[in-house]
Amino acid sequence: MSNIRHSPVAPTRAQRLTAGERIDAHRHDDHQIVYAGSGVLAVTTDAGIWFAPGTRAIWVPAGTVHSHRAHGRLDLHLVGLPADDNPLGLDAPTVLAVDPLLRELILAYTRDPADDSPERRRLLAVLRDRLRASPQQPLRLPAAADPRLAAVCALVHADPADPHTLAALGAATGASERTLSRLFRAEFGMTFPQWRTQSRLYHALRMLADDIPVTTVAHRCGWSSASAFIDVFRRSFGYTPGTHNRPAP
Repeated sequence: MSNIRHSPVAPTRAQRLTAGERIDAHRHDDHQIVYAGSGVLAVTTDAGIWFAPGTRAIWVPAGTVHSHRAHGRLDLHLVGLPADDNPLGLDAPTVLAVDPLLRELILAYTRDPADDSPERRRLLAVLRDRLRASPQQPLRLPAAADPRLAAVCALVHADPADPHTLAALGAATGASERTLSRLFRAEFGMTFPQWRTQSRLYHALRMLADDIPVTTVAHRCGWSSASAFIDVFRRSFGYTPGTHNRPAP
């Protein structure tokens, strides 16, 4: 990433981004929690892309160079924490589950950043406690270091519905299936089918944020049927794709 902006203090605020709007590469000396109240958020670092709908938040550790991309109309909520305040003990970007209580805590805490009342400080204490109880979620598309692996990933990203096997993709990029299988496990910590499902879910979230119908999304992203897509989506995110763009209660 070039032209990296350094903003020492990670802001706490709420802001709205239009579909496709970006916040260019920058870093903070503080930690930051990034949450999308609506739309889908993608956070990109040198290590890959982390993505989150409204049931997830992204932990960005102090010093991490990152950029943001909005898919759909994005209600962005940012919570900054000092570098010595790491309730999660995490030193790498991580996707966290957001239950209804944590969601409301984040929305309330970012509503008036200038408020320094004892009530708001207590709100932050509860928010931090709730963060510690939030399960980590593997919603990440890692960046490939090996050029052979990067070439295969680029083919899959270009056409999520492409049904080609790893052997066929390897033949197209000059690498054996065995070599690629080893690289997926060594670099990404997952198998090719697991990684391709992550990639398809990422593309599905982007399409749903643009109000593309569920059945169309399912076929464009490589699922054999809408019901198969709905099942995988529900198990991954905790809700059905048909409710993706509905306002939270």
